[in-house]
Amino acid sequence: MPLFRRGRDQSPDDALDEGTDEGAAERTDEGTDQAAVASAAPPARPSGPYDVDDVDDEQERLDLGALRVPVPDGCEVRVDVQQEQVVAATIVDGRSALQIHAFAAPRSAGIWDEVRQEIAESLTSSGGSAEETDGPFGRELRARIPVPDSPGGAQPARFLGVDGPRWFLRGLFTGAASTDPQQARKLEEAFRNVVVVRGGDAMAPRELLPLKLPRDAMHQLEEQQAEAADSEPAKPTLEMLERGPEITETR
Repeated sequence: MPLFRRGRDQSPDDALDEGTDEGAAERTDEGTDQAAVASAAPPARPSGPYDVDDVDDEQERLDLGALRVPVPDGCEVRVDVQQEQVVAATIVDGRSALQIHAFAAPRSAGIWDEVRQEIAESLTSSGGSAEETDGPFGRELRARIPVPDSPGGAQPARFLGVDGPRWFLRGLFTGAASTDPQQARKLEEAFRNVVVVRGGDAMAPRELLPLKLPRDAMHQLEEQQAEAADSEPAKPTLEMLERGPEITETR
């Protein structure tokens, strides 16, 4: 699992996204109420998370392709990989963590209301719990997630969701930040400053947006893996010269 660290000094079954048809925004069926269509559009995000077209600041962020993630002082950013594909970024701040996923979404409506209900139903059916409440990004879920191999055991969590233009961003808080507002403050600010780069490719709603390692990190990681193939398994550490954090691969 690659790791970036900064020190304190420094659903697929749905139709393809309607945004892939240049004329889709202008076409409606006869009799469609235009006001109703407009009201279904994703809400404004005046204070983030941001679409790449919304951002003109120079804040330093880690470029992961579809996500540009800030690295707060004292935090690390871990890249979550499944089947050799980067699927999420996790910002770790001591005993707290924020996992971030980015998904494709329809142009005409947000999906967080629907996804939130599905998460709550899934948790309840598996022995956990979820309660809707208002948070700094709108409606969110305060949850308890069942712990495998621990009968009756559950860990607290918070699920956040933000609908953007043809994308949906989900955040999962675990650890101390899931219950302590003071502990959550730094990670909430990081979530607010995430930038989503949706791109123009045709994608089904709820499909994960493609993430990648930064070019320098990928090159170093490939070199490391080539060297490791001829030696004993280890946990090597590499320098990212351009950004100054550290990358660690664990197997």
